Amino acid sequence: MRIKASGAGERQGVGMKHILVVEDESHLAIGIKYNLEAEGYQVTTAEDGAHALETIAGPETVDLVVLDLMLPGMSGYDVCEAIRKSGNEVPVLMLSARTLSEDRTRGFDVGADQYLMKPFDLDELLSRVRNLLVRHERRLAIAPAGAEVGATFEFGRARINFDTFQVAVAGESVRLTSLQIKLLRYFAENSGRVVSRDELLEHVWGFNSSPTTRTVDQFVHELRQVFEDDPAAPRYFLTIRGAGYRFVPAGETSS
Repeated sequence: MRIKASGAGERQGVGMKHILVVEDESHLAIGIKYNLEAEGYQVTTAEDGAHALETIAGPETVDLVVLDLMLPGMSGYDVCEAIRKSGNEVPVLMLSARTLSEDRTRGFDVGADQYLMKPFDLDELLSRVRNLLVRHERRLAIAPAGAEVGATFEFGRARINFDTFQVAVAGESVRLTSLQIKLLRYFAENSGRVVSRDELLEHVWGFNSSPTTRTVDQFVHELRQVFEDDPAAPRYFLTIRGAGYRFVPAGETSS
């Protein structure tokens, strides 16, 4: 990662967003901190998961977490999972030198918003930080296009608590991953509207471009296995040919 010359900061609209950088390699943490501060952000660093969680639970709001995967004692996966289990939806940008798709999938499963591989380009890091902050701000400030969804949401025989990630179907507890919960919530917030695969990849997975539509299809298949009485003839998670998916909480027969 290169170091950008100082003086690039004070970008209009950035304000003083607070970013937590969790990285045990001091030279990399210092470089990231320097460049983010040059963009006008307030930056705190932590070299392990325990200090990161203390900072997030502290009195000062953290607006975004840049989280290394390989940390001493507590992995980035564990840190991210702990953040999500606490009900905190702060955007998480995970950094890793690991290149396997299984590693990225696990990162998304524990609740990471985006995954950036090392070594990375500085401009890409800064762009992802800006985009995540803007998306999170919009999510907090703007009412969803469909139904307004609170902490608890019910449809069919299902009851979901989006704050605690507790899910029950016909009274039986069901375990979902953080990413499955995130996808379900996006569907709930956009009930009745046709949502394209590209839109889901952007808003749920954080991808700016579509690597494969199979990612979305697989996750919708998993939701159907949990919530549909007959996954082969879905009533809630409908496929709209050539367009995407439509979530119908009241239930409907797929045509």
